[in-house]
Amino acid sequence: MKVFDIIIIGSGLGGLESALILSREGYSVCVLEQHNQIGGCLQNFTRDNCVFDTGIHYIGSLDDGQVLNQYFRYFGLMNKIKLKRMDSEAFDIVNFANDPVEYGYAMGHENFIRKMMEYFPHEKDALINYISKMKQICDHFPLYNLSNKSLHLNELEFFRDNIDVYLKEITKNQKLQKVLAGTNSLYAGIPGKTPLYVHALVNNSFIESSWRVVDGSSQIADVLAGQIIDNGGTIQTSAKAEKFIFNNKNLTAVKLANGEIIEARYFISSIHPAITISMIDEQYLRNVYRQRINNLENTTSNFTLYVVFKPESFEYLNHNLYYFKGDDVWMSEKKADSNWPENFLLITPASSHHEKYACNATIMAYMNIADVREWENTAVGKRGQDYLEYKQQKTEQVLDAVEHRFPGFRQTIKKVYSSSPLTYRDYTGTKDGSLYGILKDCNDPLKTLISPRTKIPNLFLTGQNIILHGVLGVTIGAVTTCSELLGIEYLTEKIKSSS
Repeated sequence: MKVFDIIIIGSGLGGLESALILSREGYSVCVLEQHNQIGGCLQNFTRDNCVFDTGIHYIGSLDDGQVLNQYFRYFGLMNKIKLKRMDSEAFDIVNFANDPVEYGYAMGHENFIRKMMEYFPHEKDALINYISKMKQICDHFPLYNLSNKSLHLNELEFFRDNIDVYLKEITKNQKLQKVLAGTNSLYAGIPGKTPLYVHALVNNSFIESSWRVVDGSSQIADVLAGQIIDNGGTIQTSAKAEKFIFNNKNLTAVKLANGEIIEARYFISSIHPAITISMIDEQYLRNVYRQRINNLENTTSNFTLYVVFKPESFEYLNHNLYYFKGDDVWMSEKKADSNWPENFLLITPASSHHEKYACNATIMAYMNIADVREWENTAVGKRGQDYLEYKQQKTEQVLDAVEHRFPGFRQTIKKVYSSSPLTYRDYTGTKDGSLYGILKDCNDPLKTLISPRTKIPNLFLTGQNIILHGVLGVTIGAVTTCSELLGIEYLTEKIKSSS
């Protein structure tokens, strides 16, 4: 039996990046993926010859000289994936049903201020404060600047600052507050909980520059996987890790659902920490740690429509549209009742085959898994007629909301597919179909900050629950995890020297 240096559980972005980093450094790695397709939230699927993304809809900080551009150069991605830069004057648009103005987010810090001042000419000081604060926060997170300095949590007041409170402090203009918070679908923001730093790290990246992956984000997974294999690494699909095996209190192997046992010296889990520790027998992990992880709240999920358009019926939008039926822009915990959805995000993916017109669109609306709890123990394709009827009802409600924003939208549709939090849970392996993993809480920031180190010395964590979600956040998480084995100074120098 071959013994690997490192077993990595999960082939999402964090798992693949970790495998590539370590395989380049001579470690023998084995990536285990429970599904027959790698990629996690990088996965694509095709319906009616249109490509849909599962989770990665746009990427920030990819201009030359920006931080994710440098990370992607290190990972060999920049020249191997097809990218399209979004509208520099309005890559995101925030729009309200009772307001005809489309509030566009412009790329670049100065451009962002200039553009916002077109809508809010008397709010220059607030906008300068806003951008300065975001830059200040990002400067304090070392790997967002490819620095190997340590992050001192106790020195950063914004770990306890709430984004909702902050916006109210810098301006009394309620519409500006809502516009600046209007893209919180990117992190499932909750007033009174979501920390300022989460908003800053996510939004600043897109304001620097925003890009779409043309023809689907699975290209990223394919390029990473190809290099891992070239480095001698192994990727096993349909290989669900079921249990960690110990020998004299030492973690030595992983048992798969099919009974196969794979041994290694080190283990990295890129799946949810709660799912990870559920694979460890009680005697090997203290209950205090187990309870702490299991009791952490997760971000919400969503209900998604995948719309295929009739030919040349809906123009391609080189921006994302965040639309609100009312004035409340924050994530709502309300049940998906007859008034749902209160808002939606509409995205037209970039395609190399269609330029002026969109082939398809993805439309997302918040939905908690509690709304579909009665079917939680069912499998994809086997949930029953009542579930299909429920999804159809919710599909019509979302289309009603979109029709209000785009009159005649239904007439452009050739076909529409839908997914619920259960679909997202089952295809991506996220707990409760959570969009962004563990919910960060400014009221107890240290509790929701997950270290890559676990209480098992040779078991590490990576993925969206370490540092932050999103392509940049997960990439930084992978670097943080791998630095536990390689050293942070060594690894950051390798990344900075890549061309």
